[in-house]
Amino acid sequence: MDSQERNLRCEIITVCRKLEAKGLIAASDGNVSCRAGEGRILITPGGVAKGDMEAGDLVTASYEGELLEGTRKPSSEIKMHLHVYRNRPDVFAVVHAHPPMVTAFTLVGFPFNSKVLPEVWLSLGNVPTAPYATPSTDEVPQAIAPHVGRSNAILLRRHGALTFGSSVMQAYMRMEKLEHAAKIFCYASVLEDRKCPAVMADNEIKKLEGILK
Repeated sequence: MDSQERNLRCEIITVCRKLEAKGLIAASDGNVSCRAGEGRILITPGGVAKGDMEAGDLVTASYEGELLEGTRKPSSEIKMHLHVYRNRPDVFAVVHAHPPMVTAFTLVGFPFNSKVLPEVWLSLGNVPTAPYATPSTDEVPQAIAPHVGRSNAILLRRHGALTFGSSVMQAYMRMEKLEHAAKIFCYASVLEDRKCPAVMADNEIKKLEGILK
């Protein structure tokens, strides 16, 4: 293993731990991958908690999904990752996670309009929602196919989200930005056209001021 691959493995592990620490995944949810040379990708294995994963747990697979190196099986969502790499030569890394707010948006059909916030539009661009597809099957790449060429972030109905980047860290940051924006949209929708709670009466304020003296 050369130094470049060691660095990529360490970066994927760092991202896996960030995903867990930020609450963007739970247990063995989600998967992270990156290109690892001609016709090869590094990807997280299935069934392993991301927060407990070590660099040696990652596996190398071919663009046909065949295991090349490693003792574990590649993530069951490898088909989704490979579809992105085949169709987006500019993409170096892919992150799939289950951010709670983003996933909730897909459950109720709440639109994610990235044009609401300038920094979100600049970093993510258009964010479509792919129709529901049975996880780990060929339905998933088919569902995202219309959007892969035009987006760097895709919501997956009932299945979280997918983000791409020119580096592992950029793909991760786009996922974090996606969830942060979804929270802002949710708060804004709750607060819209609503008044602030009634303030306390002046005499009650005076009582409180007296306590401070």
